[in-house]
Parts: sequence; C-alpha cells; structure tokens
Amino acid sequence: MFSGEEKLDMGKNTMRFLCASLSLAMVSWLAEGTLSKTDAKKGATKKLEEKKLHSDKNVQDRGLVVVDPKAKDIILEHKSYCSKKMKERHFSGDVLGYITPWNNHGYDIAKIFGNKFTLISPVWLQVKRRGKERFQFTGLHDADQGWMKDVRKTSKNIKIVPRILFDGWTYQDFESVFGSEDEIEELSKNMVLLAKNENFDGFVVEVWSQLGNQKQTELIHLLTHLSEALHEAQLKFILVIPPAVAAGTNQPGMFTKREFDQLASAVDSFSLMTYDYSAPHRPGPNSPLPWVRACVEVLDPDSKWRNKILLGLNFYGMDYSALGTSGEPILGSRYIETLKEQKPKIVWDEQIAEHYFEYKKNKGGKHAVFYPTLKSIQLRLELAEELGTGISIWELGQGLDYFYDLL
Repeated sequence: MFSGEEKLDMGKNTMRFLCASLSLAMVSWLAEGTLSKTDAKKGATKKLEEKKLHSDKNVQDRGLVVVDPKAKDIILEHKSYCSKKMKERHFSGDVLGYITPWNNHGYDIAKIFGNKFTLISPVWLQVKRRGKERFQFTGLHDADQGWMKDVRKTSKNIKIVPRILFDGWTYQDFESVFGSEDEIEELSKNMVLLAKNENFDGFVVEVWSQLGNQKQTELIHLLTHLSEALHEAQLKFILVIPPAVAAGTNQPGMFTKREFDQLASAVDSFSLMTYDYSAPHRPGPNSPLPWVRACVEVLDPDSKWRNKILLGLNFYGMDYSALGTSGEPILGSRYIETLKEQKPKIVWDEQIAEHYFEYKKNKGGKHAVFYPTLKSIQLRLELAEELGTGISIWELGQGLDYFYDLL
C-alpha cells in the first residue's frame, strides 16, 4: 500500500507525463499540412443515411464500441438505442444527469432512460441576496412539475435535485453572510422551504469557483450549515467542485484534498468537473483519461469517500481552429451535420483515450473536433468503476441517443 503522500506524488508524476505527451500530440496535428482539395469537397457526395428505428441490441452487441469508428456508421446508428434494455443499468455507481432549459432534448432523455439515473439536476435556479437576511430565488418559471412527475413515474428511486447558482453575489455579500449566523440560518431555512414547496429532493450547489481561493474556511462553514439543514429535512446536498489538478499543468486546482476532507462527511456527493481541459488558445482533448484519474486520486488517495465523487463526463465536444484563435462547443446535432458534410477520418489517440477529426472550413482554415464517442465514454465508465466513483454528465441533451446504452 502507498501512503497518501506517495499517492499524491504518483498523481503529480502522471500529470507531468500527460502534459508532455499532450503537447506532442497537439503539435502533430497543428503541424500537418492543410487538407487536400479532395477532402474539402467530400461534402458534395451522396447523402448518408440515419436509422430512425430503435434496435433490439445494445451498442456493444452491435459491435459499435470501437477505436476505429467510421463517420458513416456514427451517422447511421446514433439515434438507434436499444429499446429492449433501456431500463437496465450497466453502471453500478450513482449517475447524475444535468439538464438545461435551452436544450429540450435532455428532458426527453430523462424520461426515456430514467432508470439509468439516480440523480437528475435541471439547471433552473439562482439565489440572489437582496439585503440583510433577504434572499430571492429566481428561475422557478423553468420548473416543470408535470415533467418531474413523469420522470418519477419512470423511475421510483430517482432524485430531482435542481442546480442552484449564487447569482450576482458580490464579495461583500459573501462576507456579510459569512459573518452572520442569522444570515446563514435564514438562507438554509429558505432553501429547505423552497425544496418542500416545489417538490424537489434537494439541490446541486455551484458556488466554489466564485471566490477563487479566498475565504475557504468561511465557505466551508456555510456549506456545512446548508448541508445540515437539508439533511435534517431529508433532502440531498450535492456540491459542484472544479478539477483537483489544474488543466494543462501539474499544479493543484482550486479545490484540493484539504477542502475535500473537510466537506466529505457533510455532503452527499461531489460533482467533479473533469472536462474543459483544453481551451481555444491551447486546443486539444476535452478530458484526457490520465488527468481524470489524477483528479480523483489526488482528492481521495486512500479511497475513503470515492463513492461520493461523481466523475464528470462531457456529452458535448469542442471545435478548434488550428491557429489557436477560436474554439466553440459542438453538440450532438452539429457533430452529426459536420460528419455528413466532411466525411472525415476519425482518429483515436491512445494516450488521452479520445477521438478527434480534422477538416477544413471554407476560407476558415484547418479545424479539429474533439467529441465523445462510445469508446471514449466506455473507458471513462470503466475508470469510474475501477476507482469506485459515480459519474455526472454535462449534459443530457448534448449527446447522441445511443450513448445511453452504455449506462
């Protein structure tokens, strides 16, 4: 057995190796020549088909979870999930699925595959501070009681835990609340009342990154208080946390083992944001597998609270220009359109365990798209099983329907 410090060092060594290999991988595709004229004209060829009917077999049995998928097969199969086994779970840990009001397909996914999730978090709510001991909750116009009823009908054990943001809070707002037990008490009481009135099962709280590395002791005190109040009312408390290893470095992130240890007994789950590894100025993978592993092992080297960590999976991708000047999210529908237009060769990177492809935009230069595939998702699910964590998915409407066969 390794000591905690030895395991931490192992995580850091993993990151050093990862950073070096990623740099080489990115240099290789950036340095390659522009695509040929033939490649650029591929979109003009015959239209590719999409299956409209569901399948009797899951994606594994159909031989689709591979390192060398063809664009035409993804286009053909992506809507065809296994209707016979959509109530069966293959992943043993907790599964949290986020849903956004601006991406309606996620609402349907939660109803269709409800049995595969233990937690559903609609991105609905904000809490604003309006003065001393005065708090206002906004976003309730998005709360859909009929949909919540339908989801619970699909799965009896599912918990609906809307995400709540501390919206518009100034540094002074936080200081005022931190310095007053009455303010903390009032906020806690209001959140419990909101959950009871709206038939929520608890909340996913996203606040940690707002203060950077400041006032951590005070923030932990507030979060512990909120958690106690929610638990007393039989409600769930899930905390969103940034990655424990800063992306592109081997440095600690904004939420470390120290904070994890202080909060682990208080919260029900940590929604760990192990995605958004790359950026337009540093294009590359969304979520390199060695980095994902390091983020979990650095937080909990002794596997004491692993079941409370929800390892983050992105069901969106990124489309980067080779010059490092631009990058934008790409969702499932646009990804399929791009595959149809470009018919690219999809490349597997063994080190990061992600697929990507290149294409050339009209007058826009060379681009690279990193988007999850059945194989990349399967490997992350296997990693989560190995590490003993759950998963959290951002977000359900952004992926391809056949992804859910894997859960």
